[in-house]
Amino acid sequence: MGSILIADDDIILGKALAAELKESGYEVAIVSDGLQVFEYLSANTIDLLLLDLKMPKMNGFEVLEELNRRKIKIHVIVLTSYSGVQQVVGTSVLGKRDFIHKPYDFQELLEKIEDVIQKDE
Repeated sequence: MGSILIADDDIILGKALAAELKESGYEVAIVSDGLQVFEYLSANTIDLLLLDLKMPKMNGFEVLEELNRRKIKIHVIVLTSYSGVQQVVGTSVLGKRDFIHKPYDFQELLEKIEDVIQKDE
């Protein structure tokens, strides 16, 4: 179906989400900080990045900026518990695909994931 990288420092949430996505037919990997996103991308190809904004070492905004700087074209859905206007505007400016608030509804997230991946096929 597609490959997804989850970047979230909440390992429990990441593992739960990964299990749900694997059950839905996706290949899933998890990293816990922004630097690991780029380590993973240097050796792997993904269809979608599920990105938390608040992470150690390199936050989600920095990841988005670095993706742009390196001209890495991947779809991104931002997952965050912070719903302030500043975060929404910031991610929009940086070219994010979608923005979902935690706690998320898995069915809503799955629909967005399917939409993003199907548009790419």
